Amino acid sequence: MDLKQLRYFIALAEELQVTSAAQKLHMSQPPLSQQLKLMETELGVPLFNRNGRNLELTAPGKTLYEHALTITRLMEEAKAEIQESGQGLRGKLSIGINTLSDERLPEALSAFRALYPNVTFKIQQNETNQLMKLVKDRALDLAIVRLPIALDEFDYVNLGAEPLFFVTAGKLQEGIVQAEAGGQSAQPLIAYEQIALHPLVLPSTEGLGLYHLLLDQFHAKGLSPTIVGECSDIGMLIELVSSGFGATILPRASLNRYRCHQLQAYRIDGPHASSSSAMIWLKQHYISKAAQKLIDLIKPLNN
Repeated sequence: MDLKQLRYFIALAEELQVTSAAQKLHMSQPPLSQQLKLMETELGVPLFNRNGRNLELTAPGKTLYEHALTITRLMEEAKAEIQESGQGLRGKLSIGINTLSDERLPEALSAFRALYPNVTFKIQQNETNQLMKLVKDRALDLAIVRLPIALDEFDYVNLGAEPLFFVTAGKLQEGIVQAEAGGQSAQPLIAYEQIALHPLVLPSTEGLGLYHLLLDQFHAKGLSPTIVGECSDIGMLIELVSSGFGATILPRASLNRYRCHQLQAYRIDGPHASSSSAMIWLKQHYISKAAQKLIDLIKPLNN
């Protein structure tokens, strides 16, 4: 079998119809059927069960499909790496961000563009779980996500922690402690015990990143906050808080983007009142030189 046959087989395995697979490959049906017959003859096993016009992968077919995906991906990565070595740093770098992404990315991209002007960017916003899927599907080279998340399938650079702020539409009269002079922040402080007394609209969605971190902090202190909503769109979340719908908790990066809104922000008091972010990429897979250069550039920003 050769690479062309493997690509034919992948199309058949994904479409499960010869007609639709042929259309996907921009070829006629008889040559594709002939190629499938040649592969099955060479391997000595049926790769599909036939049910009228529909196909169903056999156990050997499923095994070949996994290997075919790996082989074609490795060849594409090898081709990209060889072309890069001969052409210099160029191409398109796809980066995923969420609405809570690190505020240092624009600085890093500006510095990168000054060094490598032939590289263009595609920046895509999505929720953390979807960004992880896109990285695994190789639709994104890199993504910046808010921790904590499971990183077993990824390599990553931890971008460090930033303080969390309790954000309200109006000024609070009780439960506020003024930060000590010369402390980390001159802004007033508030404890989770006081935050739990307010109706909250939390960023992100249940079970992911910051949402999970915040609930853990409340539960560790024996608190049961009143959560009136969840919102993964930070712009909408800020509008809800501005309207008096509820208060929220945001990392500094997100808060800094919406300084034009008339909001009151109080730094949360305590050793765990911070949120971390990370730049991730798929573990044990080739990444482009452009992606590696951006990783190398963003690492020092964490210091």
